Amino acid sequence: MSAPFALNLSRSSGFATGPVPNVYRQVACCEDDAAEIDAESRGRSRVQQLNPHVHCSVIGTCLSTAELRKIVAKHGHIDAARASDVEIHHEGVSIASQTAGGKALSKALDKRHEAVIRSFEKAKDADALEALWQQALQGGAIAGAYWALMSHRHVTAELRQRAFGDVHMLSHLVGAANRADIRRLATLEQECADWREQSERLQARIAELLQENQQLRLDVEGLKMESSVARVRPAEPPGDVESLQRELSVERQFSALQMQRCDTAEQQQAASAASEERLRAELEGARRHIDMLGRELHGAEAHLQALAAPEHDTSESLRLAIQGRRVLYVGGRPSSTPAIRKLVTDSGGEFVHHDGGLEDRKGLLASALAGAHLVAFPVDCVDHDSVGNLKRLCTRHEVPFLPLRTASVTCFAAALLAHAEEQEPARPTFRMCLRHG
Repeated sequence: MSAPFALNLSRSSGFATGPVPNVYRQVACCEDDAAEIDAESRGRSRVQQLNPHVHCSVIGTCLSTAELRKIVAKHGHIDAARASDVEIHHEGVSIASQTAGGKALSKALDKRHEAVIRSFEKAKDADALEALWQQALQGGAIAGAYWALMSHRHVTAELRQRAFGDVHMLSHLVGAANRADIRRLATLEQECADWREQSERLQARIAELLQENQQLRLDVEGLKMESSVARVRPAEPPGDVESLQRELSVERQFSALQMQRCDTAEQQQAASAASEERLRAELEGARRHIDMLGRELHGAEAHLQALAAPEHDTSESLRLAIQGRRVLYVGGRPSSTPAIRKLVTDSGGEFVHHDGGLEDRKGLLASALAGAHLVAFPVDCVDHDSVGNLKRLCTRHEVPFLPLRTASVTCFAAALLAHAEEQEPARPTFRMCLRHG
């Protein structure tokens, strides 16, 4: 009997990250032949009939931690309520070779991926299976397709080995994506902190200006009262003409000085009011930017939680915002568009992409808009002509559009969540074809 092969685990993805063994090298050739003959006679293979080397990848990829914890609580030998996710995974791999544990795992896998298994049952040979597997790889629906392929009666040793290697490499790609999202999350948190600090400074400055404005108003009122008192001062007994002229000149100078001080105070008050209005506008803009960064931060956290918990592909609100909808994405970057496509398809939506005129003709925008329930485009990755044409088409056909601040996945997710909060998600309805009527 060959020594068991130890596989490293990645909690964020559920995939095996160690060296790729020969997954079709069974424990003993006689046992291997007997298991294959029995599986062929009964149709699909069970978990306990597979090579123990693939148990780690099948359980980690195709089952959620919550489902596996329930099975381990019944058939395992550890305290499932207190065990960590890694310990639960180890125990699940251990009971996969047992009759009762393997039967429970197979039942849970069949129930979770029933729809995908039915689609794979249509394949009558290895070539059809390989085509379905490649289609699942491109669409990002790996979990159900991996179990349906591994347990299919027409799968070959070469195809099993190739699928095992594909899942193995996906763990590295998901790990790299996690690191990029974590860096993006840290950047958003720093930007939010900076904007909050700037907002506090603006509020303190506005309070100072309000206090100065109130003091200026009090000074103006005092000057007006002094001027009115000077005007109603009782006349003194008439004296000589020269003394009266001197007093009149002094009174005129005092009145001119008072008027000048009043004018200066009113100008300062007007300047203070204008400065206060400008600061209020800047504060409002800062608050809007903080809200937008907060939505992106929430989208990034939801995306990271979805990657860390395979049983939740995306957040519930984001899934409801996308499910059953056709999303047209115009422009964008080649590095982030595939991730946005995967986010939409995993949430049950349909993704249509138009690059804005780099390779796709701009005249195809009208046909790409046919049947779309929502249009999104990053303002920093699409030209102005395409944006103007797209807004006219969306207005004409009453299709909502979302201008995105950047081409990142988190910005896309945040915009969809904000759009879903503004209006109740409408179920997909029949739309008239723009070309055929």
